[in-house]
Amino acid sequence: MHQPESTHGQHPLGQRPLGVAMIGYAFMGKAHSHAWRNVASYFDVPAFEQRALAGRDPDGVAAAAKRYGWAESCTDWRSIIARDDIDIVDICAPGFLHAEIAIAALDAGKHVLVEKPLANTLAEAEAMAAAAHRAQSRGVQSMIGFNYRRVPALALARELITEGRLGTIRHVRAAYLQDWLVDPETPMTWRLNKDTAGSGALGDIASHAIDQVLFLLADRVTEASGRLHTFTSHRPGARGLEEVTVDDAAWAMLTLASGAIASIEASRVATGQKNSLKLEIYGDKGSLLFDLENLNELGFLDATLPVREQGFRRILVNEPEHPYIGAWWPPGHVIGWEHTFTHEIRDFLVAVDAGTQPSPSFEDGLAVQRVLAAVEQSAATKSLVVQLDDFHTSAATADLSEGA
Repeated sequence: MHQPESTHGQHPLGQRPLGVAMIGYAFMGKAHSHAWRNVASYFDVPAFEQRALAGRDPDGVAAAAKRYGWAESCTDWRSIIARDDIDIVDICAPGFLHAEIAIAALDAGKHVLVEKPLANTLAEAEAMAAAAHRAQSRGVQSMIGFNYRRVPALALARELITEGRLGTIRHVRAAYLQDWLVDPETPMTWRLNKDTAGSGALGDIASHAIDQVLFLLADRVTEASGRLHTFTSHRPGARGLEEVTVDDAAWAMLTLASGAIASIEASRVATGQKNSLKLEIYGDKGSLLFDLENLNELGFLDATLPVREQGFRRILVNEPEHPYIGAWWPPGHVIGWEHTFTHEIRDFLVAVDAGTQPSPSFEDGLAVQRVLAAVEQSAATKSLVVQLDDFHTSAATADLSEGA
């Protein structure tokens, strides 16, 4: 991950640039477009072109395409997948569309990047992982967009843990807190409807926290328990007051295969918290602290030092030796949230070019989806513990995995 400063890579003479299409142009579409526009200016990546942007509203998607650097726009994502000049499909559409689009694209031989969470249901996620496995055998790659794996400070945290600097990990605390739903008059959106969003804070932001636990510790969840709660049951919408059918906040306790314990908290009604992902990792030889609202910093305590010398020290993660930072600015010049998507696109393009499996894979996304499903089951049944081994491929996958 230690990337030197570099410029746009060159393909062999006669090989055309990769054609990229993106589906969805709202919040995530804007973030991904920014990354596609900028990645080749800083990293050595294969040649590509932003060929097409798809969205439901013809005027809206046309305006977005012009603004975000896409050559053309359309309202039919199926027409994009049918095109011979499209090699990569980047899916930024709402979760209920992920499975249908991703499976169709993979089966058509397109490399696929899809936003998290992988899908709205476990059956859909299993079908997507099966499609990715089929495609990978034909050299077609896929990746899920857990962009926080590309925060340099968190990539450094993973390195320190892998090197054994924290010793045996005992427990992790992860809290992802936002406040954009504090006001009960905040209107309905697709994110508050289970049919379109799958879940609320659980899938939207707890999925990031869960993925970080799995990523940092290189571990897997064996048991889960959880609770979900909706504080505002109805919100103003196009049809008057509409029912909110997802959770506002979620809590989970996870047991990992290594024996470590992780506590997860996610809320979209945490007053005063704008976009705070806090992580605390405690081992028998050291500890790490991270807060997304200070994403260039990592707190590290080395418990192998004499007690009188111990204490959390602040690592400012902006040296060329740190993950990804060598491609950006001189030391001391910090980077921001948007850079994580640039790093994500860089890693995806390099993997596609090399013919290797990008990370995180759809299988990684499925692992998170199983945890989400277990937490939902625990909350619904008030079960103290749900065994993750209970969440295997369902019979419903058979039809979905053949494409929708």
